[in-house]
Amino acid sequence: MNRIDAKGGVVLCCLSLPAVLLVVMPASAQPYPAKTIRMIVPSAPGSGPDLIARVTAQKLGEQLGRPVVADPRPGAGGSLGAELAAKAPPDGYTLIMASAGSHSVNPALYPKLPYDAVKDFSPIGLVSTAPNILIVHPSLPVKTVKDLIALAKAKPGALTFGSGGNGSTAHLSGELFRVLAKVNMLHVPFKGAPSAVIGVMTGEISLAILNLPPALPHVRSGKLKALGVSTAKRSSAVPDIPSIAEAGLPGYDAGTWYGLLAPAGTPGDIITRLSTELMKALRSDDMKKRIAVEGGDIASGTPEDFAALIKRDIAKWTQVVQVSGAKAD
Repeated sequence: MNRIDAKGGVVLCCLSLPAVLLVVMPASAQPYPAKTIRMIVPSAPGSGPDLIARVTAQKLGEQLGRPVVADPRPGAGGSLGAELAAKAPPDGYTLIMASAGSHSVNPALYPKLPYDAVKDFSPIGLVSTAPNILIVHPSLPVKTVKDLIALAKAKPGALTFGSGGNGSTAHLSGELFRVLAKVNMLHVPFKGAPSAVIGVMTGEISLAILNLPPALPHVRSGKLKALGVSTAKRSSAVPDIPSIAEAGLPGYDAGTWYGLLAPAGTPGDIITRLSTELMKALRSDDMKKRIAVEGGDIASGTPEDFAALIKRDIAKWTQVVQVSGAKAD
């Protein structure tokens, strides 16, 4: 009896193993996504990147059938959030809404970042591009970018340009202008773009190349004069304002961008799924309208296109930093 009981126990054990596998296998083989996706935003809540991320997260969640939650992680010019994303498990459940600041300006400015903007990430797709806008005080005797360059050359060192801080995209946008135009202007950093806008309005500084949202209302009211947008072509958000390149400085392109990436090593089929659903989301009319409200233009393209953009931008800003001597705080 003991032998029979022992055999019975063995038989029972063997019979129970397939049953356990039948319970476990379907759970592990669930199609992606099977749970909520976290989208890290390396910017403060309420900032332009955060608003773009929230719009994208909502629409992408609708496409995927699972919640996508924007998670703001500001600090160190976007480096804290980018490092967090780079070190996350590459399983498709942590993404990052990267920006030109976190993934092209920072690598150019900081020799020792806690992440590699190229090697530590797998691009999914570009979401939006947005221009900065070149603003001057109405009393400045210029009407065009050509006039501004002529004035700067006639009075070396007399003109000042502001930004929201050392190492910001606005700072480097001004440095790029200075380098390409071959003019001598002094940079004046402020604590945030809104303060720099006020600096131009009060005449404390001569000009600035800043984000569109804080400057545009004052342009519309006549308190500021807009000479151009920083993107290579005109922006649909302000089609009446020429690009800086069009208005007198050929080759100038300092628009910012926002795009979705995953940690390096994320499976290719997950990247393809996310890229496909992102492009569908970006084609929707409501997504276009909501991005436009933030002063941006919808962008699209393959993961390979996005990867090439990041590399080009890093090379461009690295050259600007080297030539201009720009430094971060």
